[in-house]
This record gives sequence, structure tokens and C-alpha cells, in this order.
Amino acid sequence: MVEGWAAAMPANAWNWIAVWRRNYLAWKKIAIAAILGNLADPLIYLFALGFGLGIMVGPVDGASYIAFLVAGMVAASAMTSATFETIYAAFGRMHSQRSWEAILCTQLTLGDIILGELTWAATKAFLAGTAIMVVASILGYTAWPSALYALPVVVLTGFAFASLAMVVMALAPSYDYFIFYQTLVLTPMLFLGGAVFPVSHLPSAFQQVGRFLPLAHAVDLLRPALLGRPGESVGLHIGALCVYTVLPFFLSAALLRRRLMP
Repeated sequence: MVEGWAAAMPANAWNWIAVWRRNYLAWKKIAIAAILGNLADPLIYLFALGFGLGIMVGPVDGASYIAFLVAGMVAASAMTSATFETIYAAFGRMHSQRSWEAILCTQLTLGDIILGELTWAATKAFLAGTAIMVVASILGYTAWPSALYALPVVVLTGFAFASLAMVVMALAPSYDYFIFYQTLVLTPMLFLGGAVFPVSHLPSAFQQVGRFLPLAHAVDLLRPALLGRPGESVGLHIGALCVYTVLPFFLSAALLRRRLMP
């Protein structure tokens, strides 16, 4: 068994696949129900706000409100799917089912497990976000083929939020603590990150806060691609999402090493 800090890092570039495959095989049995469950909430927001509120709001930034809203719902779907997969499913595998403990008795390291869990959560985010895009495309609210550029962004968004959620999971003693992250972090981010309405309409103080949120960077990358417009500060937004992915990964690895390998 690998010891020390090396135990918290991936042993190589492919061990994580075993963790990803294990999660996939377990999920495959309930795949249809899981996909429908992930679609329900963002689609309700999309149609209720898009068709209901959109009638009163009118065009936003040169597009219909529902077309404007699509990018926000794709980003929000990726955010919630990756987060919930990490703080509930992955936490269950670590805490209740003790699957991680069993895996650590093999040649895999804690880092392999974390990377595999993050990749699986990003996969779930990709499926959820892409499903929203497909529905919006059928209804004519996305531009093709530029919308294809949004697919890697959905994956990166999933990685960023899964990595952040892994830190929360590493700190939480039980499931009861996750509600604070949902209500105090994710819900405000939905409104401050430009998913539902333009950030420029917020007070200046909230605009400054919104610029640093990972969801805002995801929305700023997704919206131009889905509307068929050129993006702005693409490198900055991609770099910010990479930072939100990499730094929490190392932090969660350190926290989980202290928690599982005292």
C-alpha cells in the first residue's frame, strides 16, 4: 500500500478508469430514471421562466429570453448534477457503503479514487447539460454548429463543480451539512452568475462578486456558443474554470488523506 502524500495522488494516468467504470456499471441499472431526474428541474426553469416570464421581459441582449436562458440552464444543470453526484453519491460510497475503504485495499490510491469520482461526476454533468442542449436545439433555441463548442465547456464545468463539492464532502461529518452548501452557495450562484438574467442588471457590488463565480465563467463561455456569437475573454474563463478544478482537487486530496488515513 502506498503511504504518505503519494497515497493522496493518482498512482498513474489510468487507474481512475476502474473507479469510473465501477460507478458507471452501478448507474447503468437506473440510467433512464437518473437522466429524467436530472432533466426535470432545469427544464421546468427553462419553460416556466422562458415562456412565462419571457412574455413580460421580451428580448434580452438581442435574443429571446428563452434562448438567453438556455445557456444558464445548461450550466446550472452541469453544476447541480456534478455537485449532487459528489456530495451525495460519492459521499455515500465513502461514508456509508465504505466502498472507498475496500478500494484502498487494492493497488489504487486515494488520488485514483478522487480522480475517478471527479471524472464520473463530470460525465454525469455532460449527460445532463447535453440533454438540455438537445431539447433546446429541437425547439430551435440554439445555433448549430457553434453549439458543439459548448460540449467541452460542459465537461469542464462538471469537473470544476465536482472538485469544489469534493472539498465540501471531505469536510462534512454527515449528509445533513450539505443543505448549507446548496442553499448558501449554489442557489445564490444561480442568480449572481448570470444564468437567469444579465449580471449587468445587478448592483455593482454584486457584479464584482459575480465575476469570480465559476458558474459565471461557464455561462460566459456557453451563451455565445449556443447563440452563435463570438466569445469574449475565452482564455480567461477557461483558465478560471481550470483553477476551480485543480486547486480544490489538491485541497480535497489533503483533507481526505487526513480523514481516511490518520
